[in-house]
Amino acid sequence: MSEQTFNEVITNHFDKLDLYTTAITRAHGKNHPEAFEVRELFEKLSKKVKDAGTNKPDLDVEFAQLRKITNNYAIPGDVCETYAGTYEMLSEVDKAYQA
Repeated sequence: MSEQTFNEVITNHFDKLDLYTTAITRAHGKNHPEAFEVRELFEKLSKKVKDAGTNKPDLDVEFAQLRKITNNYAIPGDVCETYAGTYEMLSEVDKAYQA
């Protein structure tokens, strides 16, 4: 399978990430306070993408912060599939952005 472009990944994942990043704060926020930071950073990413229109937004800072707080998208052992899926999609978006 070929790598998706950043815009393809945004189109394929951002609606689901909006839902998932909210869900993980509710389900795991008590034991995983980083879920709130992930949600906040996703909201910043989403706003910058929308504001950029057809241009590529500058998301270096947000992705660096996401990699730091998620330990490079390492999935904790005590979380649900939604949490795992959130990290997997964020990692894909990050890789597509860096490409």
